[in-house]
Amino acid sequence: MPEFPYSRLRRWPDVEADNLQAHDATDLLLVERALALDVPGSETVVIGDEYGAITLALTAAGRRGIRVHQDLATGRRALARNAEELGIGGFTPHELDESLLAGAQLVLLQLPKALAELEEIADAVARWAAPDAVLVAGGRVKHMTLAQNEVLGRSFARVQAQRAERKSRLLVASEPLPVPESPPFPVTARHGDLVLVAHGGAFAGSRLDIGTRVLLEVLDLDGSQLRRTEVTRAENERNGGESSRSSGVVNGGRRVLDLGCGTGALAVSWALAHPRDRVVATDRSAAAVASARATASANGVAGRVEVTHDDAGSALAAGSFDTVLLNPPFHLGASVHTGAATRLFEAAARLLRPDGELFTVYNSSLGHRAEMSRLVGPTDQLRRTPKFTVTRTVRRP
Repeated sequence: MPEFPYSRLRRWPDVEADNLQAHDATDLLLVERALALDVPGSETVVIGDEYGAITLALTAAGRRGIRVHQDLATGRRALARNAEELGIGGFTPHELDESLLAGAQLVLLQLPKALAELEEIADAVARWAAPDAVLVAGGRVKHMTLAQNEVLGRSFARVQAQRAERKSRLLVASEPLPVPESPPFPVTARHGDLVLVAHGGAFAGSRLDIGTRVLLEVLDLDGSQLRRTEVTRAENERNGGESSRSSGVVNGGRRVLDLGCGTGALAVSWALAHPRDRVVATDRSAAAVASARATASANGVAGRVEVTHDDAGSALAAGSFDTVLLNPPFHLGASVHTGAATRLFEAAARLLRPDGELFTVYNSSLGHRAEMSRLVGPTDQLRRTPKFTVTRTVRRP
């Protein structure tokens, strides 16, 4: 069997750089373990395959019919592009649901960063895979913790750590345990007037992360404006007048984008405070998209918040938004890298109409202001704390 050409894999459309590659030693260990087991492709599931290294190597080795779930839109596109480039087919993409796992004997997993995401995945495998399914999870030793073993132990009777190789390690979980009647995710939490719903893989879970909280305060979306709007609406209705939805009490008619929406806190808060605006929320994480949709529904604005799974708003029309809200990430996987933020600044520049506004919150130590001024337009600082900076950028004509 010819050696698989891992070096030909690309990360595109994700950030590409000399210190970033499209496979790692964990991918190779998972492939080697799968090839050593006599499990057909139709009974094999791959979860968290970042750019297709696991799926494509196994498919090229004759394991046809593999089912694969990738949370990130960038990973899904990279897998499709790499498969086309190498002329490899015979696998099917799925969401994290019963269709992905039904009848699976072997599940291969690149360990996620978040324990909550691992818990949701482990429960899904125990819930829907074959009764004797084996979950083989791998990661880089420096990022692995005993807490991961403990999380897996909630869904499997046996969890065995393998010997480390090439600075990676595999965990083998077997003998799935009985599952509770309801899955552990999504979870729900209330923050004042806002209800957040979160799946395991969504950033910050059902918490309102500090950066988002600061941006909500600066934009007057932390609940005070909503309460004023509700009082005015009630007074108008008692007096026989129009409600604030059509009375001009709040501004209306704008198209607003929450770029990298996470659980949808910014998008939903805006929709609650500005009932006449149309809001779009987009994220490259499928877990985030599912969470944002559930958050919109929980707050009664599902009809006015459109949520899409996309890479930096690539499917949205240029110049189609009056306002963009952005809390950019500063990590790519386990690496600190500003490339993800740069791509979102570039997306904001494309998506905003001339003179449209970009409101951004970011870690003060990163100093994004100069880059936003260069890529989007003149940028003013609205607030700065020791941890976070909020800016307003006007899209240059």
